[in-house]
Amino acid sequence: MIQGASGFRGLSLLFNLNWDRILYVATVLVALFAGAFFGSLLL
Repeated sequence: MIQGASGFRGLSLLFNLNWDRILYVATVLVALFAGAFFGSLLL
């Protein structure tokens, strides 16, 4: 149980340090998928 809590804490710390990079990657992926979707509508 303690090991799981420390693993969760480490994951939480990692997420807090890298949330801006995760958000950046997610935004780029959403933009690519949106561009492909709208491009397929126009053609």
